[in-house]
Amino acid sequence: MSGPSFFQTHMGQRFYEGTMPALVRELKRLNDNMERLVAAAERFTGQPTASSAEPTRPTTPGNSEGE
Repeated sequence: MSGPSFFQTHMGQRFYEGTMPALVRELKRLNDNMERLVAAAERFTGQPTASSAEPTRPTTPGNSEGE
């Protein structure tokens, strides 16, 4: 294939500079919300919190970016 590589194109730059960071932010928000949902469900059902390989961090309200 001839021509510039994907990262050298306008579309590639938009992807790496905008789309990819936005995807990472949204995945972080999704994970944080899932952790909060599981904790709330466990409190509601009275079951002990499940242990995982990663320690849970305290949840604090954040902005729409999850920060």
